[in-house]
Amino acid sequence: MSKLGLLYDHTYTWDIFSDMMRSQQHLALSSELPKPFTKKTRAILVDWLIQVHEAFNFSEETLYLAVHLLNRVLRLIKISISSLQLLGVVCLFLAAKKEECLLPEVSELCYLMANTYSKKQLLRMERRVLCTLEFDLSLTPPIHFLLLSAYIACCGEKVICMARYLLELSLLEAECVCFIPVQLAAAALRLARHLIQEPHTPESEAAWCIASTIYLGSEATLFTIMHIMAAAAVRAHNQETRATFVKFSTKEMLYVSLHPALKSALCLLSLQT
Repeated sequence: MSKLGLLYDHTYTWDIFSDMMRSQQHLALSSELPKPFTKKTRAILVDWLIQVHEAFNFSEETLYLAVHLLNRVLRLIKISISSLQLLGVVCLFLAAKKEECLLPEVSELCYLMANTYSKKQLLRMERRVLCTLEFDLSLTPPIHFLLLSAYIACCGEKVICMARYLLELSLLEAECVCFIPVQLAAAALRLARHLIQEPHTPESEAAWCIASTIYLGSEATLFTIMHIMAAAAVRAHNQETRATFVKFSTKEMLYVSLHPALKSALCLLSLQT
């Protein structure tokens, strides 16, 4: 828990972890998008939010919370295509208010949207979102479960970075909305280990077995998510939505999005290419 910055007192460690696990049951959403939105429309918006998120140098938690809020609100309120970008920015702004120390000015956010919307419109949308969500902005993001499991399993830096890449790619996939964070994290980490192929020892295998006990769900569910992530990784370089691919193609991210194993990820998972 200390790796996540959550260990303030050993007395509360189990309570914190128990709450993380308990909160999962309320996070699954329907994968069906309300009309007139499509999977492509949503992916384009999320890709743009990833770029804005990176420009502001926000934490990973902020990104996952922003997309989670967007997924929830889209299913609760009626909104037009013309207001979709505004809704996305508001969700990112609210996530930043919860997770960040420094916030952008409202005028900066309007500028990023080419001043298509005024400050008044942005603040009005913010109130609407908060009231719709009843001020509930809680989320235990999948990145927390990923880092926790990776630490327990003694995974190497490249495996962790690959898992982070696969997990962020899942934000673009509408099919992943119906899975809970702990399932997404487990699938990303297992697929990353499968792709990177670190040498295993009896000790590392024992550690992996312990880490795997955090997972909630069936093997079939886990494999389904791995299929979605593998397919997303294979086509990432050809997609119009390339923000995550570009981000993880840098030296800082160990060039994981360019890893040769990703070209044959579908074959590795016995999928038809």
